[in-house]
Amino acid sequence: MCAAESVGVAIQPTRAPLMSIVVPVYGVEAFLRECLDSIHADIPPSEATAVELIAVDDASPDRCGQLLDEYAATHPGVRVLHLPTNVGLGPARNAGLDAATGRYVWFVDSDDWLPPGTIAAVLDRLRADQPDVMMVDHLRVHECGRHEVDASSPLLRGTPGVVRLADRPQLLRVQHTAWNKVVRREFLAELGLRFHPGWYEDIPFSHPLLIGAERISVLDRVCYLYRQGRPGAITSTRSARHFDAFEQYDRLFAWLRDRHPDGRWHAELFHLMVSHFLVVVGNDDRLHPHLRRRFFHRVAAHYRRYLPHSGYPRPGGVAGLKHRLVGQDSYLAYAALRRAHRLAGGLRGASAPPEVAEPPTAPAVDPPTHELVRSLRKGPQ
Repeated sequence: MCAAESVGVAIQPTRAPLMSIVVPVYGVEAFLRECLDSIHADIPPSEATAVELIAVDDASPDRCGQLLDEYAATHPGVRVLHLPTNVGLGPARNAGLDAATGRYVWFVDSDDWLPPGTIAAVLDRLRADQPDVMMVDHLRVHECGRHEVDASSPLLRGTPGVVRLADRPQLLRVQHTAWNKVVRREFLAELGLRFHPGWYEDIPFSHPLLIGAERISVLDRVCYLYRQGRPGAITSTRSARHFDAFEQYDRLFAWLRDRHPDGRWHAELFHLMVSHFLVVVGNDDRLHPHLRRRFFHRVAAHYRRYLPHSGYPRPGGVAGLKHRLVGQDSYLAYAALRRAHRLAGGLRGASAPPEVAEPPTAPAVDPPTHELVRSLRKGPQ
């Protein structure tokens, strides 16, 4: 079965598949074929009816729309949606979700790809565990071809069978993306979760999935290859649109307040939020220097707005000092610390750390801020 569709004219397959893979497409002409082939060619012949591939052309300005139609014409099981206007990654995923018929849905970004053997392994685990959410591991792939294990991947290890987040709270600190989770569609509807417009759309989507799930399973194998450094990618684009992250965290905490008014998970999400903001504000590939001060002050405002009444486990060391400076809205001290740390070789702007927080530790007892900044200015002793 192959089809090119307009929004609202979805052609339904004769048999509901187990999994729908939704691929939103925009400006990725050079990478699109690799992504589609990695999915379609990986579907075992015996599982041809178990998987549907839905590609959403988000009014891409290049030849992506044409390439998708050509691909669907020669590859059974591929469906194409053409959106009349560009809506952005989140709403494009929603369009694919609305057209999906599988029991599970997996959102795969069109500049990434899957390693061989992934589809069969995913389907086998879905059938065995019947989860609300299944998490998968990934590798970061750099332009030079280097493969890098994500800093959060060890948190997936040793997860026995089906669990709840309360059993394995460290899962909340795994990379907070949509593409490392395969989700039961009815569960999404039960939570009322949709993607919102703007950048960082995964924030109010990914965390609620884990918090709300009764059944979480982990497929501890690399099932996703995450392309690094692509021109036009959010994580390598300097833009004021990184400020979208503040509204996305507002949405996350509004959802949490509605679902868990007792404050459960608040401290954990607060810690992750501050750590995430610190990654963004310190990354030269995302923020132009003239935006850094304003972004930092917005981080401090969110710190005050969402600080848990009972506090939170602030990390130790330099990370903890950064949290402390945010709490004090001390941009000048933060800027001095950042310069000193870079001069000491502790940070490299072109390869900032992944967006994952350090595991919570006991609250640190720091010396006065000015003493720490002075010592870091001196460099390594």
